[in-house]
Amino acid sequence: MKEFLFLRCGGILLLLTLAACVPPQLYSETEKERDQCKNEREELLTENEKLTVENTELKANLDQSEAEVKRTEEQGLANAEELKNLKGKYSQLNSRYDELNKSQQALISGSDSETRQLMGKLEATQRDLYQREDQLNQTQTKLDKDRLALDQLRRELDQKSARLLDLEKIIAQKDAQAEALKNKLSKALTGFENQGLTIRKENGKVYVSLDEKLLFPSGSTEVDPRGKTALKTLAGVLAQNPDINVLIEGHTDDVPLKPGSRFQDNWDLSVVRATAIIRILLDGSGINPKRLTAAGRGEFFPIDPRSTPEARQKNRRTEIILEPNLDEVFQLLE
Repeated sequence: MKEFLFLRCGGILLLLTLAACVPPQLYSETEKERDQCKNEREELLTENEKLTVENTELKANLDQSEAEVKRTEEQGLANAEELKNLKGKYSQLNSRYDELNKSQQALISGSDSETRQLMGKLEATQRDLYQREDQLNQTQTKLDKDRLALDQLRRELDQKSARLLDLEKIIAQKDAQAEALKNKLSKALTGFENQGLTIRKENGKVYVSLDEKLLFPSGSTEVDPRGKTALKTLAGVLAQNPDINVLIEGHTDDVPLKPGSRFQDNWDLSVVRATAIIRILLDGSGINPKRLTAAGRGEFFPIDPRSTPEARQKNRRTEIILEPNLDEVFQLLE
């Protein structure tokens, strides 16, 4: 599904660049396709958030299972103690029964009233003995069931623990991969970091932010030569890391475009700029186009929401977001 989305988004963005040369109806259909592409991307982001929630729920279930195991073990110990006591009482009653039985035989020649009295006691003792024996059997049966349940619970807990360890190991590997990528980029782009380019790592992703002054003249989609040099350097690093997915986001300020501009609005401008950067990254780099996605954010995700010239300059930027491939994590969660 991701590959389909990437190809389709790439096709749509190519059509957008040719929008000025196509009939209005075709342009409108392309716009719809682009919106649908955006919606599908948002669904993927929602799916990623859902997986994060499922990971949290899995940890919560693990904690609950461990608590249940502890309670079952404590109940098993209590049942075992009760069983031990009942066995002791059973032994005592059995001895008492033998003594009464001997007394019955010794007094069989005595008075009838004494014999009936002893017989009554003997029968009462037998009934009590049978009752306690039944209780003992019931306790033993319950203890056996609790042991089976405890064994099953332990097996499930072991499976969940192993799954959680695998998931944490993969996430740690992806995070380490992102950190190594950030270090490679910082080393490769050292000459640009004080000239409108910044690199940061956040939430397991690497963000390469390029100011407008490094890439585009005002209102233009033609990349500056120095910006091309930076992008070519970035493409060289990406070509050496084929497991990294790349999202290029164009951002503008909140100043409307001048009347007569070839772009419909800032959103349109930001998308075309993102597409222009993708073409430079792909040119001669050998990067698989399926790894790249172009997106326009317009003026809707500003760094600084103020309406000052300094704030607007910060907001006119391009974000290149690098994310390790998480297919292995998704497969484990499924």
